[in-house]
Amino acid sequence: MLMSIPAPAKTAPESRSLNARIMVVEDDSVLADGLARVLEGEGFLVDVFAEGAKADAALASETYNLVLLDIGLPDLDGFEVLSRLRYRGSTLPVLLLTARNAIPDRVRGFDLGGDDYVVKPFAIPELLGRIRALLRRSPPQSSRLALGALSMDIPGQRAWIGEEQLELSSREWFVLEQLLRSAGKVVSKQQIAAALSALGAEVTPNAVEVYVSRLRGKLENSGARIRTIHGFGYLLEGMPG
Repeated sequence: MLMSIPAPAKTAPESRSLNARIMVVEDDSVLADGLARVLEGEGFLVDVFAEGAKADAALASETYNLVLLDIGLPDLDGFEVLSRLRYRGSTLPVLLLTARNAIPDRVRGFDLGGDDYVVKPFAIPELLGRIRALLRRSPPQSSRLALGALSMDIPGQRAWIGEEQLELSSREWFVLEQLLRSAGKVVSKQQIAAALSALGAEVTPNAVEVYVSRLRGKLENSGARIRTIHGFGYLLEGMPG
């Protein structure tokens, strides 16, 4: 099912992307490298992942403009990655790449929140056209999150309460970002632990409790609080008044 990917064509400056960041999730290294080459030739910033779990963790902690997501991945399949992304409330455009042409698979992808679907082998010009169409229709993804006096600069990995910068460990930062991205929605300990573990170290739900406890102390006077919803997880919400 591999396709021959040509060298990227020269693109007129006025039609190049404005540094849109695309995630490619594809376990076939030849295809993934070819797609990255083509997309970079079109002016996109590209991150490539071969495993669903690592892609899921990056989607939970990084800012992207679009995802090219293969369905047939060796660990978490593309459907599960997509399901987790939408569960977190993300509206990030997702273009599904798959060798599966069965109608039930396509319907499932759309039902889970996929925006478009391309069956391998595909024509590169068509793929680029679909990417440009999705980017035109989608709002820009915010690189700054805020609730009350709490704010986070995602690319810069900095956080503040008002004008005072917060001192956070890497894991505290990651947990806080998960909660702030899903502000007003419950995030389970298991979700946070799985996302942290996908970054490279096994994390238990008990460890998540420790990070949340530390964050509660650091969020005093921020206008935001972390509530424990027993039996479900944690909810970051603004405080009245």
